[in-house]
Amino acid sequence: MTAAAIKEELLSIIGKNPEGHKDEAIRSTFASKLEEYSKAEGADPNDVIFAIGKTVFGVDLPDAKKAKTNGTSKPAAAAAEELPIVDFDYMKEFMKEVFLSYGVTPERAEICSDVLIEADKRGIDSHGLGRLKPIYCDRMDNGILWPEKPIDVITESETTALLDGNLGLGLYIGPHCMQMAIDKAKKYGVGFVACRNSTHYGIAGYYATMATDQGCIGFTGTNARPSIAPTFGVEPMMGTNPLVFGLPSTDDFPFVIDCATSVNQRGKIEKYAREGVATPAGAVIDDQGIERTDTEGILRDMVLGKCALTPVGGAGDKMGGYKGFGWAATVELLCTALQSGPWGEDICGVDRATGKPKPMPLGHFFLAIDIEKICPLDTFKKNTGEFLKALRESKKAPTGPGRIWTAGEPENDARLSRTGQGGMKVVAPLQKNMIDLRNNRPGLKEKYPKLPFE
Repeated sequence: MTAAAIKEELLSIIGKNPEGHKDEAIRSTFASKLEEYSKAEGADPNDVIFAIGKTVFGVDLPDAKKAKTNGTSKPAAAAAEELPIVDFDYMKEFMKEVFLSYGVTPERAEICSDVLIEADKRGIDSHGLGRLKPIYCDRMDNGILWPEKPIDVITESETTALLDGNLGLGLYIGPHCMQMAIDKAKKYGVGFVACRNSTHYGIAGYYATMATDQGCIGFTGTNARPSIAPTFGVEPMMGTNPLVFGLPSTDDFPFVIDCATSVNQRGKIEKYAREGVATPAGAVIDDQGIERTDTEGILRDMVLGKCALTPVGGAGDKMGGYKGFGWAATVELLCTALQSGPWGEDICGVDRATGKPKPMPLGHFFLAIDIEKICPLDTFKKNTGEFLKALRESKKAPTGPGRIWTAGEPENDARLSRTGQGGMKVVAPLQKNMIDLRNNRPGLKEKYPKLPFE
């Protein structure tokens, strides 16, 4: 049985038995299944399921603990210093070969790998190589995401279009949609493309940058499985729904604001669990309306649907949580109303009756505005650059880091740093993912008999 299938059984045990940790038979079943998962090829030793097993079911596996420390007693910081660095070109080619092994066409595989490696270049590790196996490969293996599907045009005008991705890879659907919006903008000034039946499309900032690279203002968003509760509500109803803008500038990098409409994302809470720290107050609310900070309990209850993330501004309205709620709802509407697309439980990715994975048909939208149709591009870039420079040079907080960053700058810093060091560091769980893919995907063992860290 594959690691993914075993994990689904574990999640099913949790979902079907909310009080299962009190039942000795269920605890025993969970413990056996968790041990099986820990030994399965492809299992992530940093998976939050181990934290749930320890804190909820009292199962503490030594092998999992050893894996989290790379089998050494060295501190995490010291271990990080020794992580292997892999060249970006090598990593992109490896990811491309993985997509090719699933039957993705060469042109689309090139695009998919470019979206992922761009995340790693920008320092957005949650959306690069780290997504390759668990989000794309595992979902293709589970039959809820298809590697090669046509992109159909449902309706189209000179400036607009509605497309259907047919549950193919969002990594090639997204670039196709944004390029169509840009092409329309270059001809008519503005281009807007909506898409339905797509899947996870990677970092949203990639699409905003496609627009800025071609002299346009870019705007995009996507919905996702429900995790945010409305202000004064406790039920997960909306995805973390990024709302993303990109504007070209005279800086060495465009102004690109790419962030979720929730205070935190699940990936950040999983990071808190690995570090053994509390979740900040106001980021999560449970079904009793209590703001939670117990990280591992939060992760357990998120699996059970008993916890929800809060929108930007936090729970309630004291810090303006209704603003983030409004933005999250706006993205959800732009991803479903034009597309007549599903939302909420229909895109949760799990069949609640069986616990088995099911497709998540997502919606996206893409807007491009050709700047030259309104004013000279150089003028726009100069005006943008001068304002952003003034922001960065404004008075600094005496207790702060001594620097002000504008959107897109942290990602540019990461790009420069990682390029300077020769590529990206690859943590142990991702090394394991690469080895598993190399060993199990057709043709990869011949192309990669030895990976850089082996």
